[in-house]
Amino acid sequence: MSETAMNESSEQNESQARVYFPDPLPGQERFVAPIDETPLREVDSVDEDVPPTSMWADAWKTLRRNPLFIISAILAIVVILVALFPNFFAKQDPMACSLSNSLEPGRAGHPFGFDLQGCDVYSRVIHGARTSVAIGIMTTILVTVLGGLVGAIAGFFGGWVDAVLSRITDIFFAIPMILGAIVLLQMFRTSTSLWKIILTLTLFGWVNMARITRSAVLEAKNLEFNTASTALGSTPLRNLFRHIIPNSLAPVIVMATMSLGTYIVSEATLSFLGIGLPSTVVSWGGDISTAQNLLTTNPSVLFYPSAALAITVLAFIMMGDAVKDALDPKSRTA
Repeated sequence: MSETAMNESSEQNESQARVYFPDPLPGQERFVAPIDETPLREVDSVDEDVPPTSMWADAWKTLRRNPLFIISAILAIVVILVALFPNFFAKQDPMACSLSNSLEPGRAGHPFGFDLQGCDVYSRVIHGARTSVAIGIMTTILVTVLGGLVGAIAGFFGGWVDAVLSRITDIFFAIPMILGAIVLLQMFRTSTSLWKIILTLTLFGWVNMARITRSAVLEAKNLEFNTASTALGSTPLRNLFRHIIPNSLAPVIVMATMSLGTYIVSEATLSFLGIGLPSTVVSWGGDISTAQNLLTTNPSVLFYPSAALAITVLAFIMMGDAVKDALDPKSRTA
């Protein structure tokens, strides 16, 4: 290309530039401040001395500022302490009953009065926490382990493994937990024990945990860290237990926390129906069942175990709700 043609092309480009980008009219001048005079550098700066925080650290920072979590945690700790050390809170024997004290009102050393059999209501409420809370915690642990493993294996391997485990889950999901527990316990009613209640509730309660875990694993296995671990030579099982499951624990923990109260209520329901624990075992459900006929004549006998059950279940449900909000990034505010 000649020098004349290049000059013509340059003039044409300048002409087009003047057409598409005209000079500003009076009053429309643009001003761009120097970067040193703007606060962008301070806003976008990162303190490199501060260590990076994890999801759990951020969740704990949110939880300890949440009044709902603080209140529910205090209530849950008190209930667990009562369940672990009932003799520290109540000196009376819950099975020491005297008909001479039948339906007597509260007095010194017996603040809640006596039930129909002359048993100390306060002592039975305190000692009943051990049975109800123990069943709730042990059932939650077994449900989390069983349902978590089934859901993790189904979501990670997929294919026919997912199809078979999902169909088994659907079968148990179609059976209501309380109805299935009633039928199963009636079949083995000759010897009802604490572990029989726990295993029965676990048998019909693991399906929700399996579904939650499966969804979390399906989401986590497609993330970059799983691909990077596989590229470095990690085996599928190592990826599952070392990387996938730890990164899928948030919804599992939320589900377990909220389900604990459900299993405590389930035990109380079975004992209330007379097919749970025997009368020789002190539990809130059994006391509620015994006192139901006294609702109109002496309601306080029914009120105290019912209030203890309601407060315990409410504490764990509120805690689960607070944990859910803390582990959900969408619910956090800056």
